[in-house]
Amino acid sequence: MKRTVLTLLAVMATGPALAQTASPGPTLSTVRARDALICGSHPGAPGFNVLDSQGVNRGLDADTCRAIAAAVLGDAAKARWIVLSSQARLPALQSGQVDVLPRTTTWSQVRDTANGLNFTAVNFYDGQGFMVRRSANVQRARHLAGATICVTSGTTNELNLADWARANNIQVQPLVFDQNEETRNAYNSGRCDAFTTDASQLAGIRTALRDPNEHVILADIISKEPLAVAVRHGDDQWFDIVRWTIFALIEAEELGVTRANVDEMLNSQNPAIRRLLGQAGDHGPLMGLDRRWAYNAIKAVGNYGEIFDRNLGAGSPIGLPRGVNDLWTRGGLMYAMPIR
Repeated sequence: MKRTVLTLLAVMATGPALAQTASPGPTLSTVRARDALICGSHPGAPGFNVLDSQGVNRGLDADTCRAIAAAVLGDAAKARWIVLSSQARLPALQSGQVDVLPRTTTWSQVRDTANGLNFTAVNFYDGQGFMVRRSANVQRARHLAGATICVTSGTTNELNLADWARANNIQVQPLVFDQNEETRNAYNSGRCDAFTTDASQLAGIRTALRDPNEHVILADIISKEPLAVAVRHGDDQWFDIVRWTIFALIEAEELGVTRANVDEMLNSQNPAIRRLLGQAGDHGPLMGLDRRWAYNAIKAVGNYGEIFDRNLGAGSPIGLPRGVNDLWTRGGLMYAMPIR
């Protein structure tokens, strides 16, 4: 009896180390058979996904796609993108046209339930704002009464604008466009008095205008816009893979694991780092992946802080402060569930 109890305790203590590699589910099987990951992308959102002068996708969402490709296929270069409008992005994911949607998409209750989607994890906390011309001398959003405001259809921004105007008894004239580029061009050409979308996107768009100093982003934020990476309902394994890849990037920043030192960190005796990098436990095999799934993702794109800084933060033309997108240990909201 004593020997049986001791054996049972040994098995329980070992836990995931005894796990077998999970069989690939439908999405993982499809991605591996294709040998490429297909991500839905924005037609052009500075800081999140834009094509650079060499035709390479750059931005927070683009790097999220690369991280998932590296975790799943061992190679970030196997990431592919399909450009999707605001109206087409959700149907494209639902229909299987794309494997995953890292595309400035707000996590909302209707999208999470009625649209057959699952949101895995927030990769950027945002809120809707307004951009106006400096010459208009508008200081606060409430001063936009009677203004014509450019907004893109099929977005939470369109709904938020209507809710905000109704709640504050402010009359505005929305000028609605199907495509983000049309909305930007309309504002740039003077067809509207203000442009409303997520504040981070306004900051990126402002840098691409003819004279950024002629435009001001108002301090008022009228909504919560948690931008999250979405997958389809019905494939829990794929949901886990995408969610835990994002968590791994956040965990890496918290543990001080970077793109530059990740190989050196393979020798770390810190238990959390060893689990993150696949030196201990079977955390990758539990999801049908290699033990070094997180190592591959970090090696490809760096940790969350590195991704943020080069695309949106101090290392980018946009220069956004971390704010609520900083780690929880520094007063932000970025908090990864433990890999253990």
